[in-house]
Amino acid sequence: MRVLVTGVKGQLGHDVMNELALRGYEGVGVDVEEMDITDPQAVDRVIRESKAEQVVHCAAWTAVDAAEDNVDMCRKVNAYGTENIARVCKELDLPMIYLSTDYVFDGQGERPWEPDDPVVAPLNVYGQTKYEGEQAVQKYLDKYYIVRIAWVFGLNGKNFIKTMLKLGESHDTLTVVNDQIGTPTYTYDLAKLLVDMLEKKEYGIYHATNEGGYISWYDFAREIFRQAGMDVNVIPVTSEEYKAKAQRPFNSRMEKKKLSEHGFHRLPTWQEALAHYLKELGKVNEQ
Repeated sequence: MRVLVTGVKGQLGHDVMNELALRGYEGVGVDVEEMDITDPQAVDRVIRESKAEQVVHCAAWTAVDAAEDNVDMCRKVNAYGTENIARVCKELDLPMIYLSTDYVFDGQGERPWEPDDPVVAPLNVYGQTKYEGEQAVQKYLDKYYIVRIAWVFGLNGKNFIKTMLKLGESHDTLTVVNDQIGTPTYTYDLAKLLVDMLEKKEYGIYHATNEGGYISWYDFAREIFRQAGMDVNVIPVTSEEYKAKAQRPFNSRMEKKKLSEHGFHRLPTWQEALAHYLKELGKVNEQ
């Protein structure tokens, strides 16, 4: 199997390429230098020349706050870029995996979001443009997976864990929001699931975050420092106290039973994922 993977410089694209190689598949990795997804001609040419049999689309504008001031560019990447890829996949009859986000929902309430819940009012530009990407995939393709994830962390690139570890080296006290609830997604675990999906034809919309129960960012930060053996005092604050340019969802709970119902293995617990990740970073508590 030959698979084109976009966004290979990012956390997830990097791990998908590794997982494909581990299973003996051929990954063709591209980033903006090899294929500018906002350029329809470039997308058409690169996908055709790649001779790919399937596409995993990880590339995206993910700077959530910056998106509020760069609406057109964010839409160009997340919506039109995805449409360019979907259109070529339709012409070549290629299945496609599109990575989306919990941010497509309005973030209210406490009930976990189901994959087939209607999307009504994304809270910010990032969520809106990712949803427009979903719509493009559904408009052009029948053979697709839309996989919504949240709170992503991996070896390649920036993430919450790396930020906490860095801040913890120079601060003995940190404030972290405790009114946004969800579950993290470890790209190493997610990559395994995505390659499982490439091997099957159980198409549709899925939610895929790590298991282990729903937590706040405050809970996550405390467990990061506990597992890393760092003595940092974490103080809970509200989203109102911790102002950000883009509004964040209070409810990022994701219902994942659809994975099991269609024969896919669900991801390990976020606690296990964190332990594995800290080991990979060389940040294990030696006590």
